[in-house]
Amino acid sequence: MSIRIGLQLFSVRQSLAADPWGTLARIAEEGFAVLEAANHSARTDPGVGFGVEAGELRQRLADLGLSIIGCHINPLDVAILPRALDYQAELGNSQFGCDIEFYPYGDRDFVLRRCETFNEIGELARQRGMRFYYHNHFQEFQRFGDEYVYDIILANTDPELVKLEMDTYWMYRGGQDPLEWMSRCADRVILLHQKDFPKESPQPLNLFDGVVDPHENIDMAVFEERKNQACFTEIGTGILPIQSIVDLAATLPNFDYMLLEQDHAVLPELESIRVSHEAFENNFTNVAW
Repeated sequence: MSIRIGLQLFSVRQSLAADPWGTLARIAEEGFAVLEAANHSARTDPGVGFGVEAGELRQRLADLGLSIIGCHINPLDVAILPRALDYQAELGNSQFGCDIEFYPYGDRDFVLRRCETFNEIGELARQRGMRFYYHNHFQEFQRFGDEYVYDIILANTDPELVKLEMDTYWMYRGGQDPLEWMSRCADRVILLHQKDFPKESPQPLNLFDGVVDPHENIDMAVFEERKNQACFTEIGTGILPIQSIVDLAATLPNFDYMLLEQDHAVLPELESIRVSHEAFENNFTNVAW
């Protein structure tokens, strides 16, 4: 079975800011059909950054052969989510997730409180016929005592309410093997984020190998400071075992899409996604658009 490949729009955020409709047209021209949006201003903007009503955006996307199949929403505030989810529903999107979470080092109670919120959000989603998913970075693979933060999240969220969007790149950067986690959490994984790590890099693949102290407090400032832009490359041109990830994803019972995402690129954004698309077409099997 082939898995479908889409694009996380964060990859082209600068292009979208400069020319949203032209950028969407280029994305369609490059062969992408399914998109995951990213709303980082949900407190003031219920949409996904295009400044138009959901019905208009849905029609414009459809005219280009595009659709939104997921969205990151920040902040994950229960008080503002109903308005944001109304927009997503009208857009035709039935699932959403967090973009990034931070956990004060060693504060297990904080993690548990966030898990309660994740379950609450998952229930809100279910009541609306939608799904909520958790999206990881590397900091979830700090140990609080004998457990990874990710273990605590898995154990204290309802599998029916909190699904998983595994970011394989950030798992590797947290010293983990995403193939093992995908197998372990097979029923919960509905989406993947796929980036790639360059053959030559200024940092080790595992950030906890001398770049980030596994016992330090990781917040947004630390995350941005230690994230080296030269540690990203066009997807399919680096060293990560993408074919193995694709093949395993194809066996997962509830899997939907692998979404290509590049936090940073040397090439111009639209050129970068073209190279990634070509790499997938030329180098990998069991993929479809």
